[in-house]
Amino acid sequence: MNTFKRLKEFYWPYKRYFIASILTLLVVTGITVVYPIILQITIDEVVRGGNYHLVPYVSIGFLVLMALKGVFAYYHQYLGDLFGIRSVYGLRNALYRKLQFLPFRYYDNARTGDLMSRLTADVEGFRFFLSFGCAQLINLVMLVGLSMGIMFYYSPSLALLTLAAMPFLVVTVYQFDKKVHPAFKNIRKSFASMTTKVQENISGMNTVKSLSKENYEMGRFDEKNNDYKDKFIYTSGIWAKFFPVMELIGNICVVVLLAYGGMLVINGQIEPGVLVAFFSLIWYIIGPLMGLGFIVNMFSQSKASGERLLQVLDEKEDIFDDKDALQVDRLKGHVQFNNVTHRYDSEDELALKNISFDAPPGKTIGLIGATGSGKTSITQLISRFYEPNRGEILIDGHPLNRYTLKSVRHNIGVVLQESFLFSSSIKDNISYGAPEATMEQIIDAAKRAQAHDFIMDLPKGYDTVLGERGMGLSGGQKQRIAIARAICIDPSILILDDATSAVDMETEAKIQAAFKEVMKGRTTFIIAHRISSLMHADEIIVLDNGEIVERGTHDELVHNNGHYRRIYDIQFKDRNMFLKEAR
Repeated sequence: MNTFKRLKEFYWPYKRYFIASILTLLVVTGITVVYPIILQITIDEVVRGGNYHLVPYVSIGFLVLMALKGVFAYYHQYLGDLFGIRSVYGLRNALYRKLQFLPFRYYDNARTGDLMSRLTADVEGFRFFLSFGCAQLINLVMLVGLSMGIMFYYSPSLALLTLAAMPFLVVTVYQFDKKVHPAFKNIRKSFASMTTKVQENISGMNTVKSLSKENYEMGRFDEKNNDYKDKFIYTSGIWAKFFPVMELIGNICVVVLLAYGGMLVINGQIEPGVLVAFFSLIWYIIGPLMGLGFIVNMFSQSKASGERLLQVLDEKEDIFDDKDALQVDRLKGHVQFNNVTHRYDSEDELALKNISFDAPPGKTIGLIGATGSGKTSITQLISRFYEPNRGEILIDGHPLNRYTLKSVRHNIGVVLQESFLFSSSIKDNISYGAPEATMEQIIDAAKRAQAHDFIMDLPKGYDTVLGERGMGLSGGQKQRIAIARAICIDPSILILDDATSAVDMETEAKIQAAFKEVMKGRTTFIIAHRISSLMHADEIIVLDNGEIVERGTHDELVHNNGHYRRIYDIQFKDRNMFLKEAR
């Protein structure tokens, strides 16, 4: 029950719906146990007593009770669903909010399909027990308690003998719960793994088809699907093992009731109507106790779901605002790294080693180096997506964590190599970071990013709604919209992470020319593999294996016989050879 206690904050505010649902359920249960009493009175007092004139009254009374039961059953179901739905509304929002503020470190290892499974299937599994399972458990207790009370009123000896097998049924249900809970937990994990596989396959469908790997992917999915099937079959085996035992115990109770109760009727110790009432009441006890297996199953599923939800809610948010953090509307953009060392995980190698540089406001810093040399790590630390292990990062002379996250990130425009666009209009995508931007500002940003012309060629222009992840646009078009989005927020610091890698040379030249105007007064960091993208930088930092191995202007580095010169020779010699052959 610890899982439910820890999630109490989400459902306890709506306890009034739950209490009202239970009160209506109490009426429904009370009417249910009246049935056998009416049956006993009908047999013993009306039929055997010859009071046939009472039949219409008994019938009308029975119909009235049925109508009342229907009305109260409706409100019980409605209020129960209202309780569960309102509870998980807040829970789902809390989970989604948590995902927004979890650090990049969490998403480095998280799987999209698994997270989707938690926010859908696991939330729904938890809701189902709140809406239905919890009330059914209370109904079971009330129904068994009232039925046993009536049975002891009619015949204590027959009640005791009939109920002698009940402890065995309870023990069986307990053993069932011990085995079925871990089984359902494994089912949830397997389902999440299968969902992840489907999501990954759909996202990478272009790669799958281009390499004709459809059959290979079908085989990989079949493995996940087969694992899911096996876990479900294993769980079904647990059901198949325990439920016949529960039914056997219940049937033994019925046989004992028939044998001993029949003898009591023959001896005149109880009336036949009492025995008939006993048969109804015993099923009001055996049925719920056997149904306890279903409730335990439901509880086990919701508990397993709750545990998976708590894993997300309990995840540490290790990047957050300090209590006295400064809220600043506009930063100057003076960035300093002082002996910064960083690794992503305790078992990983160092991504950055003693990095130090000074980027005054309005200066352009170029970052170049081999893949994995630490270029992107520097820019991610500036945006405070990660915290450095050692050293200090300053902005405008203050440590980075002295500012609120909103202050820092609202002043940084980031354009990534892999541009992500939302399934909304182009206008909304460009103004995503600045929703208050006017149409003139949006168009100006698009023009600077060399995106205006192709946008106007689209059927609805800036109101064109994009498909998932910008489907329908080329890689270069998506990248230009992403550049416009960064420009639109008017940042103090601009980070271009290989931002022109998906555009052609002519478009790159136009964007670079536009950038010269955009970068005025802004501190700009350009990550590039093409030297042509950062030749104009005020300082170029060459990285290798997380360390700065060279730094200087383009002209200074070209005249050194170092890493930068080797990259320059490779790129421009190949280019000159190509031009020569083309002539």
